[in-house]
Amino acid sequence: MATVQKISPVLWFDSEAEAAAKHYCAAFADGRISHVEHYGKAGPGPEGSVMIVEFELAGQRFAGLNGGPLFNPNESVSFLIRCEDQAEVDRLWAHKSEGGSTSMCGWLKDRWGFSWQIVPQLFFDLMDDPDAERKTRVFAAMMQMTKFDIAALKAAAR
Repeated sequence: MATVQKISPVLWFDSEAEAAAKHYCAAFADGRISHVEHYGKAGPGPEGSVMIVEFELAGQRFAGLNGGPLFNPNESVSFLIRCEDQAEVDRLWAHKSEGGSTSMCGWLKDRWGFSWQIVPQLFFDLMDDPDAERKTRVFAAMMQMTKFDIAALKAAAR
């Protein structure tokens, strides 16, 4: 019997939930769209247009809802992606920031305005170090970064 994920984030879009789901799925080898539901005669969206897209990224289920222009995403919610190495950081950074904007400390907004944090696992490992001075150096290095630079984190940890 398959385990059902009890809690799933739902991302509100004006009308581009399916395009966003396809874009997000392209970034992960196991990314997939599992279901697309269309509006019927009762609306409120145009009959036949996409209402909800269910998709999965790295084992996490999401839904995208085309709800119209009532709400916009903001930085109060973000999605953290833990990366294994610099190549994965670079690949996901390029993919997620395409058409969006970048910020500091591994944060970016995608073209739909959703916030993502692209962070190497090494950063969390270094921040778990019992040496307070080392953690301070690593944190200070991170504060100077836009996209994470693993080599710079390692240098700060020395």
